[in-house]
Amino acid sequence: MKSHEFASLLCSRLCHDLLSPVGALNNGIELLADEHDPEMRARCLDLLAESARASANKLKFFRLAFGAAGGFGDSVDTREARAAIEGLFGGEGRIKLGWMVDEPQMSKAALKVMLNIALIAGDALVRGGSLDVGAERHDQGLDIVVRAEGSRIVLDPELKKVLVGETGEDEVAPRAAAAWLVHSLVQEGNGRVQVADEAGNMLLIGASLPA
Repeated sequence: MKSHEFASLLCSRLCHDLLSPVGALNNGIELLADEHDPEMRARCLDLLAESARASANKLKFFRLAFGAAGGFGDSVDTREARAAIEGLFGGEGRIKLGWMVDEPQMSKAALKVMLNIALIAGDALVRGGSLDVGAERHDQGLDIVVRAEGSRIVLDPELKKVLVGETGEDEVAPRAAAAWLVHSLVQEGNGRVQVADEAGNMLLIGASLPA
């Protein structure tokens, strides 16, 4: 896939994800302009603050997962990844986060793989649950595993196909931009992606990146 084609997919995905919190901001401002009751105005301000936090957290996550965040070096502090995931999924209390990453730093490519796998797995927890992110370095390279567990897990079959390389470049939809990025980065590193979601209430997505 050409770079401008992927950029188009990515922009579509970002616009889709930001539409809800930004739209809520706009609606809240309109309500605030017409509301004179002090209690209702306070409620509107609370909603505006909540929408603003959600927008900021999404932007911080996307900047690290898709953009050039992390400075000019080749590696990024993994604490930034943890903060980004917690900001995206931990605010509402629907998803309990587990962090099992001992590496203090990762290459930018590996960090993007981990963040985008976490994004896909977290989105699959439609009714909430737990999201555990782990990474382990060994002589052969780096293994990244994300486990989602909840009462209902919905993984778009297209995302699974894109992750494991069963979809052609011309068949990737905007909603699969994160999956395509994972597949591309892992393929460039001569690694592999595995997906297991047969259990019904558990989803495992792993990526092996050779040294």
